[in-house]
Amino acid sequence: MVNRHTALKIRKTHRYLGLFLGIQFLFWTTSGLYFSWTNIDDIHGDHFINPDYKPKVFKNLISPNQLAVPQGLKSIELRDIGDTPYYWINKEELFNAINGNPKSGITETEALQIAKNYIRKDMKVKSVERIEKVGKHHEYRERLLPAYVISYKGNDALKAYVSLEDGRFQTIRHRGWRWFDFLWMTHTMDYEGRDNFNTTILRIFSLIGLMTVLSGFLLWFTSSLSVRKLLRRKNK
Repeated sequence: MVNRHTALKIRKTHRYLGLFLGIQFLFWTTSGLYFSWTNIDDIHGDHFINPDYKPKVFKNLISPNQLAVPQGLKSIELRDIGDTPYYWINKEELFNAINGNPKSGITETEALQIAKNYIRKDMKVKSVERIEKVGKHHEYRERLLPAYVISYKGNDALKAYVSLEDGRFQTIRHRGWRWFDFLWMTHTMDYEGRDNFNTTILRIFSLIGLMTVLSGFLLWFTSSLSVRKLLRRKNK
């Protein structure tokens, strides 16, 4: 059995480890509760999406082989931009899918038309903004830029993002998603970019958390009257 001096050291170590980790444990617990009690489809904003939208069917399209693409074709995607079909070629160029003419990005009006297809009909546009770059904590991070940000009226602070170069409806963001994103940052402890689950600080805190739990078990073992009585019987 450990002596009183060692037991006090274990108790003191456990107390300070708990104090040091307390705030982060609170963040982990709070964020974990939020994640488990929320519907991920609501976080994605599925309830803002137009349930009646169906992609338009286009006919009489030009063959992609007829497009002026000297480097050849690597990838092709079809875009509906203002009810006109366009090919998004090699993830870098737009071409009219009927006459083959190249297109340099989309206009604000076209971005609004694209967003109108995806967003519920009862949502009213508040403003439109063009963004060229975003920071690591921006809600539109790691997506194609430049882009149009279409803000909608309402308490949810809904925003839709349409990329300017390829005319694609990228994503939507709202108040619930932003709370999720903030709590996700505190959960992963990626305070630089939010999405890295292998940060050094998370590893350090996880190890210290393990040490705190183990010191708690050790503290229970060294201070338990039942354990003491059991050890005394064995020593007799």
